[in-house]
Amino acid sequence: MFLVVFRNRKRVDIDSAAYAADAAAMETLAAQQPGFRSFKSYTAEDDEVVAISEWDSADDARAWGQVSEHRAMQGKGRDRYYASYTLFACDSPRVREFNQRGRQ
Repeated sequence: MFLVVFRNRKRVDIDSAAYAADAAAMETLAAQQPGFRSFKSYTAEDDEVVAISEWDSADDARAWGQVSEHRAMQGKGRDRYYASYTLFACDSPRVREFNQRGRQ
């Protein structure tokens, strides 16, 4: 698994409706890419957002980064939506799981 974490803060003058539409379009497009596993986004009380995507491999995640529509949206994001962001990528995350199901 390859994990991508996109931590960001939106601009104060953001067009929220336009952002929501663009984000939904990118999520739909990402889900169609080879190696896509999942995407989730969380907003903290201070409005910082952490978005997590999982991919089968680093190559799959990098290929998504090169999709023309996604590249165009990256530029639009820097121009119109984001005040700041940090991207974290990890090709060998340590994974520990717990599942309550089946326990008495």
